[in-house]
Amino acid sequence: MTAEARLREQMCLLAKSMFDRGLTGGSTGNLSARTPDGGLLVSPTGTSFGRLDPGRLSRFDAQGRLIDGDPPTKEMPLHSAFYETRSTAGAVVHLHSCHSVALSMMPDVDADNFLPPLTPYAIMKLGRVKLLPFFLPGDPAMGQAVRGLAGKRSAVMLANHGPVVAGKDIEAACNAIEELEDTARLAMMTRGMAPRSLTDAEVRALVTKFDVEWDA
Repeated sequence: MTAEARLREQMCLLAKSMFDRGLTGGSTGNLSARTPDGGLLVSPTGTSFGRLDPGRLSRFDAQGRLIDGDPPTKEMPLHSAFYETRSTAGAVVHLHSCHSVALSMMPDVDADNFLPPLTPYAIMKLGRVKLLPFFLPGDPAMGQAVRGLAGKRSAVMLANHGPVVAGKDIEAACNAIEELEDTARLAMMTRGMAPRSLTDAEVRALVTKFDVEWDA
């Protein structure tokens, strides 16, 4: 099996795992990953994470031309913006996960640091998450908003819509976006209960020890 064939299988396996656990439903969500030759594999438009076909993934060459497979997700501007601004991005995942969307609707959320510091793991895997305003699905302005961050964030939350995370590879991106949803779930579960968050000193210790992108 070639490296690209293995990547195709891995993308579909991870997507189905997230679908089966209710992290995105119906035909929502999309993901992409760099191929060994510098191109992209992308989930097609209108497809379900539970039923992706490795042979029908949208295939782009290194110049960004669609060369094989079904038409890609309409959220391509989001994916392209991360690849163009973050040299370390090897994959991008976008979900419509319920708890993170619910948290994005809360009026007191910090737009520059969307997730409260409840556990170490979201800090380690995501750094600070930027909350972006609401855009119509597929609006190229979403990509422009990501480009406006100049590559300084690996994850954004689209208000009333869903999270988008870039990682070094498809497994890392999926692990990180699941951590984002888990932290948002904790935040909603403990809302109004005054939970003990990590202190500024504890956050700084994590940032230093694990070399987290944080101050940008």
